Amino acid sequence: MNHKPVIELSKVNEVKKILRRARLNTVCEESRCPNISECFGNRTATFMILGDRCTRGCTFCNVKRKFPLPPDEDEPLRLLEAVKALGLKYVVITSVTRDDLPDGGAGQFARCVRLLKEKISGIKVEVLIPDFRGDERSLRLVLEAHPDVLNHNVETVPRLYPRVRIGSKYERSLKVLEMSKRIAPHIPTKSALILGFGESMEEVVEVMKDLRSVGCDFLTVGQYYAPSLKHHPVVKYYTSEEFKKIERIAYELGFKFVASGPNVRSSYRAFEGWLLSQSS
Repeated sequence: MNHKPVIELSKVNEVKKILRRARLNTVCEESRCPNISECFGNRTATFMILGDRCTRGCTFCNVKRKFPLPPDEDEPLRLLEAVKALGLKYVVITSVTRDDLPDGGAGQFARCVRLLKEKISGIKVEVLIPDFRGDERSLRLVLEAHPDVLNHNVETVPRLYPRVRIGSKYERSLKVLEMSKRIAPHIPTKSALILGFGESMEEVVEVMKDLRSVGCDFLTVGQYYAPSLKHHPVVKYYTSEEFKKIERIAYELGFKFVASGPNVRSSYRAFEGWLLSQSS
């Protein structure tokens, strides 16, 4: 018998209407996330600030690759309106990479976090940030706004960065997570891996060890699905057993919360991870 909850189309459409009224982007839609109906049906979303145009060229991503527009000063207010309309108590904020901005967009992240926390009592905010080119001042801007979780994704194994994460550096991403723990050790850190680009299981385990070496608390692991024929091809589809094995190893390495499965994405069960961190 199928015990999965029935997602009401009306709820999904309601969320989309609220987002359109607020003129906000979501990574759920831009990345064609396989969990979009489940999350929208439960009135949750991962908001993507700073526009929908990225300055980098990751070959797995479906976000537009164009020169971006200037940051919108009203965006934090529109985000607040949408969060209130959706009745959210846990919000995930991410962005495209903005190498064109001096602070990489860190100031806009900080403004969004501060406004939400000022206007909505008890709200929890997770930020999923780009690497800010490794700039510590930009990272401090975000952390000083007191997000509840600092998320930065390594995405894949270091060997595949030149083909998968063009413009990014594996060591720089680890540095971001390490700096966050040094600057604000009380804020849980989180990262994600996407599988299917041609990595080996040994490489996956080494990445998990690297993440733990810089104090990363939470981990999500999911299967890559190519958005189109123009994107990086899927080299391997992992089995449920392999995802369970990865989850077991991750917990053995000391992660406080792990979500590992074919359709898992970085923000999947985000609130659950934060709750577990409070009880540990």
